Amino acid sequence: MRFFIEFLYNGKAYHGWQNQPNAISVQEVLEKALSTILKTNISIVGAGRTDAGVHAKQMFAHFDFEGTFKSKDLVYKLNSYLPKDIAILDIFEVQTEGHARFSATSRTYHYKISTSKNVFDYDLAYQVLLPLNVDAMNEACNILFEYKDFQCFSKSNTDVKTYNCEIKEAYWTQESNHLKFTITANRFLRNMVRAIVGTMVNIGLGKLKPKDLHNIITSKDRSRAGFSVPAHGLYLVDIVYPNAIRLNR
Repeated sequence: MRFFIEFLYNGKAYHGWQNQPNAISVQEVLEKALSTILKTNISIVGAGRTDAGVHAKQMFAHFDFEGTFKSKDLVYKLNSYLPKDIAILDIFEVQTEGHARFSATSRTYHYKISTSKNVFDYDLAYQVLLPLNVDAMNEACNILFEYKDFQCFSKSNTDVKTYNCEIKEAYWTQESNHLKFTITANRFLRNMVRAIVGTMVNIGLGKLKPKDLHNIITSKDRSRAGFSVPAHGLYLVDIVYPNAIRLNR
């Protein structure tokens, strides 16, 4: 039987989601916890790969298991076993073909910027103390909808077959001394969100004009886009699956 596990984590202490040969990952810690509690070797497949330091307010992974357990009991045991920066929200059975990565229809990320020096969230938001033109940044967001190929925002030397992504929403909001970028797409390239935000910050600072985004995207050249903003301001916040994937038992 196949199960989905829904969880969240603070990525500060981890070298990303995916298992690494010489660094600790969220996947490694979660697999160890499941294997220990279920008393068998458990391998899990995540909904995607978050980079080192990136956080997840909602993440999914799937695993196969032939035994039986009560979901609430397993959630409780895992939360008791896991470190304080990983929390399990739910575990439920899905269709056998359900896949945490390939069955997802959309993903949403937030990127947080603090516009004043904040001693409490300096490791949870990127601090930009110079004035940012949020209207210009939102004007640039609208340009993203005109394109599908986002190679210019992709990390070099990736093994993807296509750089095409369907961006469904992208916008900036401001509340007090914080800015939040929201972006939803059917898929994301490696480093894509952080590169988009870096480009948007350059637009907000007046180093680029919103219309410059056209030439950046059509160039397909990563060096033409902006810098990659720090990982600690990035949050995976929502993953959507078809309703039929879940078994109601």
